[in-house]
Amino acid sequence: MSKVAPVIESSSNSAGLSAQAISELNQHYRSLNFEARLRRLYTDFQPERIMVTSSFAATSAYFLHIISCIRPQQVIFFIDTGFHFPETLLYRDYLVGLYHLKVEDVRADDYQHQYSKKEKLYETDPDFCCTINKINPLEAIKPNYDIWVSSLMNWQTDHRAGLDIFEERRGIIKFNPMIDVTREERDAYILEHRLPFHPLVAEGYSSIGCTHCTVKGEGRCGRWSGKPKTECGLHL
Repeated sequence: MSKVAPVIESSSNSAGLSAQAISELNQHYRSLNFEARLRRLYTDFQPERIMVTSSFAATSAYFLHIISCIRPQQVIFFIDTGFHFPETLLYRDYLVGLYHLKVEDVRADDYQHQYSKKEKLYETDPDFCCTINKINPLEAIKPNYDIWVSSLMNWQTDHRAGLDIFEERRGIIKFNPMIDVTREERDAYILEHRLPFHPLVAEGYSSIGCTHCTVKGEGRCGRWSGKPKTECGLHL
């Protein structure tokens, strides 16, 4: 499975990695940059057991551009909550064509989604709304994979500031290759490669989620405005 030769002890993740093995992976990957980490991941682990997700949000082109260069056949899972901005869906389709991405939409159970819509859970209980429309659909496919690749960066939220490159989260190994990429490094790469921003960025949206829970604002302050909530729950 892994060329790092992990110690397999009692573990609760599908990759069978112990806490010691995860710590060793972090040590091995720490000195590598974002792109080198991804390249090594596909060498150390079975590519077909690697899950990649993208929200096709503000600057997703950075993450997806590198993924498409390293492993063009990688499937990208997009969680279609049913509440996305039309611009997000257009941006997704544009990047699919631009980078020849293989994208699969993941959706909630229709009955549960309609319930969340009818009851306006995004207003009354946004955590429950996220559970129905984001967390549960992803939980359903996670057992098919050992590694989950995300595009989280530590400057985005206080929670993300405490994350490591590899970590165990609810039965799967999370891989955060961009976690220590700075805003300046990200923007420089986007400028150098002339990557397209999400169209709503030009209108003042820095972080883009569902229509009912996103307003204009700097950083993550436009998400769940007026509520203590700062994460949908996928990465908690």
